[in-house]
Amino acid sequence: MLQACLNGSRSPREHHHLPVRPEELAKAAADSTAAGATDLHLHPKAPDGTDSLDPHLVAATLRAVRAAAPTTPVGITTNAWTAPDARTRTTAIRAWTVLPDHATVTWHQPGAEDITRALLDRGIAVEAVLHSGTDADEQFLRSPLRHHVLRVHARVTDRTARGAPRTAEALLERLRPATVPVLLHGQAAGAWPVFDLATRRGLDTRIGLEDTLQLPDGQIAADTAELVTAALNRARPQQHT
Repeated sequence: MLQACLNGSRSPREHHHLPVRPEELAKAAADSTAAGATDLHLHPKAPDGTDSLDPHLVAATLRAVRAAAPTTPVGITTNAWTAPDARTRTTAIRAWTVLPDHATVTWHQPGAEDITRALLDRGIAVEAVLHSGTDADEQFLRSPLRHHVLRVHARVTDRTARGAPRTAEALLERLRPATVPVLLHGQAAGAWPVFDLATRRGLDTRIGLEDTLQLPDGQIAADTAELVTAALNRARPQQHT
């Protein structure tokens, strides 16, 4: 599975085609799925580009994206920067009128289990985000909710091309007791080396403007669809070695 991460917490100042408004996210979703992405992750945003869990913004965003990519699962974030505390986020989740297929929960942040329960209560699948360099993997493997998530996002926070694969290998080793699928991905200069590792391992992975602005050759990508195309072209030779 290749997930396209369309925008992340980035500001539009970081990339000229970063999608913010629902219609921009809809186009990015359509283009990315046409390029070959099979799952979508995005951050609903206020007009100023800040992340939001506001029910009206979430509804408008999901309606637009689903109209553009009607057969593709769509997930959104519940990260700490979307609202000041976990209670505010769980209140927002309970007020959503249009529901995503899945949502990420960053496991080392306070209130992760409460947010997970709120999502599951609404029938929303959960992607448990486990950052390298934290004790999130230990917390997750002790949690009674570990068997109830859709997948683990193993997020490599080492942003260097040389260090990220080693960090990824260590994180995967710590996650060996997990019984749910693992999606492995990196960030910045570590994004492509970790993508290569995930491909060799046969793991789910992702690519998009949230994780990197650069194509494998170092050029700035026009959009997430171009990154998806590059990822699939890069994956084919590795899948046959």
